Amino acid sequence: MVKQAKAQRMLTHDQIWGALDRLAARAGLSSSGLAKRAGLDPTTFNKSKRVTSDGRERWPSTESIAKALAAAESTIDIFARLIGDDSGDGRTVPLLGITQAGANGAFDESGFPSGKGWSEIALPAAEDSHAFALEISGDALTPAYRDGDVILVSPGAPIRKGDRVVVKTKTGELMLATLKRRTAKGLDLQPLDATQDEHAMAAGDVAWIARIVWASQ
Repeated sequence: MVKQAKAQRMLTHDQIWGALDRLAARAGLSSSGLAKRAGLDPTTFNKSKRVTSDGRERWPSTESIAKALAAAESTIDIFARLIGDDSGDGRTVPLLGITQAGANGAFDESGFPSGKGWSEIALPAAEDSHAFALEISGDALTPAYRDGDVILVSPGAPIRKGDRVVVKTKTGELMLATLKRRTAKGLDLQPLDATQDEHAMAAGDVAWIARIVWASQ
């Protein structure tokens, strides 16, 4: 009786890109954040770049993978283990750049992600089903956060004095700050942007406030 040969498992387009996504998540970065840290064009690993306009699969180059591994301080052995590993390091949450997050329509009235422009990233699990991630751009928040860092925000997490928070005002401004004091009348905040002074905000001016529960640093 002739035994049928086992079909060889082929390396797939989805496996390679999935491994790059998980590599970025291990480093606490989005795919664009990993590309920037690797010295590549920020859109190199974007999902929109993975298939051409005519439907043809586009594969990452070995050079870009090598640079991504160096940026993530990882090895080819780890990357090989990430291929085909669909478990990831945590669940997927919505991700948006900090600049885009300040635009109208990015959040609903409760401070939950809304509208277009959101992608996804695998980050440490959060108990809050409405948790979302923001990617920092620029150096305005240094040394608290640097360009390319990702923060996990939980609208449902309890907020205490000394917590870092995201605050959205009713005029549309988005602010990252340390909560100094919270009363029925309002908030005392120390913005993470070092150019801004500590100030009080009336409760009636606050659209929503959410706690930063994790950062990729």
